[in-house]
Amino acid sequence: MPFRLPKFQLHTKILLALILGTLFGVMFNMSKYELAISRVNGEHEVTTEVVERWTSIEFVDQTGAVTSRFGPEDQLRILSVFGGLSKEQKRGITVRVWSDPAQQGGTMRSDRSFERVTSLAKVPTIAVAIKPIGTIFIRLLMFVAIPLVISSLIVGASSLGDLRKVGRIGAKTLGFYVVTIVSAVTIGLVLVNYFQPGTRLGVDSREKLMAEFQTNVQQKMEMEPSLDLVNLVVRIVSTNPFESVARGDMLQIVFFALMIGVSLTAIPPPKAAPVIGFFDGFSELMIKMVDMIMKVAPFGVFALISATVGEFGFEILQTLAWYAGTLLLGFVLHQFITLGLLVRVFGGLNPLRFFRAMKEVMLIGFSSSSSAATLPVNMETCEQRLGVPKQITSFVLPLGATINMDGTSMYQAVATVFIAQVYGLDLNLTAQLTILFTAVLASVGTAPVPGVGIVMLIIVLRSVNVPEEGIALILGVDRILDMCRTVLNVSGDAVVAVIMAKQEGVLKNPEGVAA
Repeated sequence: MPFRLPKFQLHTKILLALILGTLFGVMFNMSKYELAISRVNGEHEVTTEVVERWTSIEFVDQTGAVTSRFGPEDQLRILSVFGGLSKEQKRGITVRVWSDPAQQGGTMRSDRSFERVTSLAKVPTIAVAIKPIGTIFIRLLMFVAIPLVISSLIVGASSLGDLRKVGRIGAKTLGFYVVTIVSAVTIGLVLVNYFQPGTRLGVDSREKLMAEFQTNVQQKMEMEPSLDLVNLVVRIVSTNPFESVARGDMLQIVFFALMIGVSLTAIPPPKAAPVIGFFDGFSELMIKMVDMIMKVAPFGVFALISATVGEFGFEILQTLAWYAGTLLLGFVLHQFITLGLLVRVFGGLNPLRFFRAMKEVMLIGFSSSSSAATLPVNMETCEQRLGVPKQITSFVLPLGATINMDGTSMYQAVATVFIAQVYGLDLNLTAQLTILFTAVLASVGTAPVPGVGIVMLIIVLRSVNVPEEGIALILGVDRILDMCRTVLNVSGDAVVAVIMAKQEGVLKNPEGVAA
């Protein structure tokens, strides 16, 4: 009998890709003792040279004065300081590298100078070089997300009937989203006050983290994030829906599609039917496209995870173990206890069945760090595996991907208290209630894309007068924790979708019978 390779389900393939990608990233981790220095030779020719195992690196200005000096362990600090320079400043400095010839087999000079430097970077490995494969996978998901939201929401809203029903479902959805966010922030605040991770970070570690990531913090602060609730509500109504689609402004897109869907119910059925039929067929087309894209999901996940591990490694987790551990514990408690209870009590669904059905969604959310990229997979899973009809998923999930950020809200609360603890600041009950309120509002203003949570964190820090520079303490692990909190974000969206389907009496089991 000929040997046949076992056929794995998609979620198993993705999980294997996640594990193998992690191992691949560890094997081909980017060295912290190497730097790629690019400089201009002649008029336009740019050459790149790799230096390694230096004993000292200096930045020298045009007067010959040393402006910065770094040791052999300061790769991240070198990149941070150089990245904070303007283009003119970079061209005006000389990078001087001192190294021990004995360490280089006698082949390198002890003093090497690089003028007209254009960039300093880590030396990429194969684990990082394959990241474009993962990037293409994410872009493919983002490619179908907005057309899927528009077409599905138009069909869903038109099937809901009158505006009062839309308003009722919308109010309930927002209510449950607020409940999940408040629960997540509360769990985070309880844990961070109990474990006190900020008091466990040594002075040396604090100073090193501040030095390495200070420049990154300045760049985040220059974005000037703000939280204006009235302006946020006003901006939901777009003056140009096509511009909103081009920008990917999900709240404006949802409002636009919702208005079309509701308006279709107000015109004669013979005229509305062709429009609804077109968007219904277009929605099915997008779902089929998602199926095709998911066939390459294991390759995309492998590339994304190997690049993340290869670039950042796990060493930083040792320094911030208490902070990361506190946050991860909060994620687990909220995921399996809070959301599990909500889907059981209000959705009438077995939590084990729910989490089994959500395996692919959670894995894609983890690897992509983007609620928006995961949205097409989440919609398909809720409809086909959890029995939530399109009229609910098309409204609840796009809205949730925009405003329901359980993981992000918990992270902002824990990070704020952690930074305050490091600085020795005492946040009383009033301050922590302010954190709770601000984190909930910041969740509404957080875009569903990777990394934006760190920008919105500045708003929460300002609300309780915690130094914004403290963000430098947590930047090193933000990418890894961003992946984890996205899992919580997309799970919370699906839980509310199930609950709303149950509340409206339209939740079905896999056999199509009302649950």
